[in-house]
Amino acid sequence: MSGNKILFIDVDGTLVDYQNNIPESAVNAIRTARKNGHRVYICTGRSRSEVYQNIWDIGLDGMIGGNGSYVEDDGYVVMHQRITPEQARRIVDWLHSRKLEFYLESNSGLYASERFEEVGEPVIREYSAGKGNAKAASITVREAFPEMIFGGELYRDDLNKVSFVLSSYKDFLDARSEFPDLKANTWGGKGEHPLFGDLGVKGIDKANAVHQLLEHLGADVEDTIAFGDANIDIPMFEYCAKSCCMGSGGDEAKRAADFVTTDVDKDGLYNAFVHFGLI
Repeated sequence: MSGNKILFIDVDGTLVDYQNNIPESAVNAIRTARKNGHRVYICTGRSRSEVYQNIWDIGLDGMIGGNGSYVEDDGYVVMHQRITPEQARRIVDWLHSRKLEFYLESNSGLYASERFEEVGEPVIREYSAGKGNAKAASITVREAFPEMIFGGELYRDDLNKVSFVLSSYKDFLDARSEFPDLKANTWGGKGEHPLFGDLGVKGIDKANAVHQLLEHLGADVEDTIAFGDANIDIPMFEYCAKSCCMGSGGDEAKRAADFVTTDVDKDGLYNAFVHFGLI
């Protein structure tokens, strides 16, 4: 690997702790690494509307969003693959027919279904508790998703993906068979006990997005390091030259990574940057 590196950092559980705070040591690590000539991109499941100003204020070279559907470099949109309007309509109609509550993820905001606030609140609390959030018992949907729009148009042409509350694991299995033209995932829980399903553009993942960005930059994969905490980060770990999992991350992600650092809220990112000689 040559001198200057290109760093890809997951957000939730990696850059941001489970109470949605950015550790000061992580901010210092990123700013110092960029001063040292390294490029830093976040690589997240969040859509651009969910990347708040406090994250941009750290100082970033760009972002990969929607788990790989969106790539931005220094304000320039390199790639943006969306769910088609026809697919979006089918998803909304199917979820309504199943009486499943959902939210639509786009770069313009998150658009909640009619009863998502009511149905989603206990699920968001369970998710937050599982992540160790001390305020999990009282968190509201509006606190968890400050960019969420209620009463907005649900038939849209700007969607990156759709997340929906699972009433059972069968909802995910049925969604996967109902929409073979889309990529189905689960999140928010382990094994067959997840809290949410999601549907997104088929054929995308964080690794493909990193590849697209490197092509745009004319950069070498040998100069890349990936930082993450979950199974969704494993393709990025496998693609990049070096990889690091947070100590607070999942077991599979830890096994897939070259290095395991300390927990996200125990200076994990900072310690990883020291380990890789970035700062």
